[in-house]
Amino acid sequence: MSETKSKFLEVYSVLKSELLNDPAFEFTDDSRQWVERMLDYNVPGGKLNRGLSVVDSYKLLQGRQLTDDEVFLACVLGWCIEWLQAYFLVLDDIMDNSHTRRGQPCWFRVPKVGMIAANDGVILRNQIPRILKNHFKGKPYYVDLLDLFNEVEFQTASGQMIDLITTIEGEKDLSKYSLPLHRRIVQYKTAYYSFYLPVACALLMAGENLDNHTSVKDILVQMGIYFQVQDDYLDCFGDPQVIGKIGTDIEDFKCSWLVVKALEICNEEQKKTLYGNYGKADPANVAKVKALYKDLDLQGVFLEYESKSYETLVSSIEAHPSKAVQAVLKSFLGKIYKRQK
Repeated sequence: MSETKSKFLEVYSVLKSELLNDPAFEFTDDSRQWVERMLDYNVPGGKLNRGLSVVDSYKLLQGRQLTDDEVFLACVLGWCIEWLQAYFLVLDDIMDNSHTRRGQPCWFRVPKVGMIAANDGVILRNQIPRILKNHFKGKPYYVDLLDLFNEVEFQTASGQMIDLITTIEGEKDLSKYSLPLHRRIVQYKTAYYSFYLPVACALLMAGENLDNHTSVKDILVQMGIYFQVQDDYLDCFGDPQVIGKIGTDIEDFKCSWLVVKALEICNEEQKKTLYGNYGKADPANVAKVKALYKDLDLQGVFLEYESKSYETLVSSIEAHPSKAVQAVLKSFLGKIYKRQK
């Protein structure tokens, strides 16, 4: 485990302990145990990429070794993003009626949890400003941080709404699906909180005004869209052994980049195949869709999209006047380009 990651995990324990002793609420033993178990189950179990990106980005912006205090504060902001992610996922799993998350049952599927998970999601959401208040209240950028988290949360929830109303049960209609719709869902549901938020946190810590960095936001949103297209591609063509899950976008009638592309390039006969088989759980229907994707050479279409996106991103990044900001953006792009999982 890298030094940054072990330091990061230490900070989780500090934050958890503060929250379990929050003076705003009188905990009983039962309630404290519940919250501790809920946090351990939902917050630290992922890859922690978003949280760790805050530390990496801040280090690159400063261009020097960080003090212990700076590392600690960057870790705290990183954890706020992981808390935000946990809150989204706990509620998302209820909405999607999912079964597993990160290789274990979804929180609401755990015995005796059930719909208490909805309130747990609300608690996770409300712990973020508690953490920010504890550690950033005296900082000149405190209000900007609160504002940033509120705005990104609103954008993500709105992206989730577009996604949900597009796939209302019993109203499965492929003709609604298009590249602009796919882009909007991804931009709002994923790109802001996964790509922009970590860098924006680092910029605020470095004393920057986010209004001066709209081009950085644009580049990171583009990167987030590219990342999701990769995800859609891997859901169908990735190796389940490598990506750690079996893709279900076809069965789930997802507005995936692959189906949108297929609709764009297929002929009438192929369109009938898609309409007849997409969104059905039967493996035979799924196999027909996958065969159609192969006939349309969507793997080739994706590789072309990937190299074009990469070129565009690199030239946008190199146009940025600050070498430190370029380094942050290139490090993000390096982590996701040609990824297999």
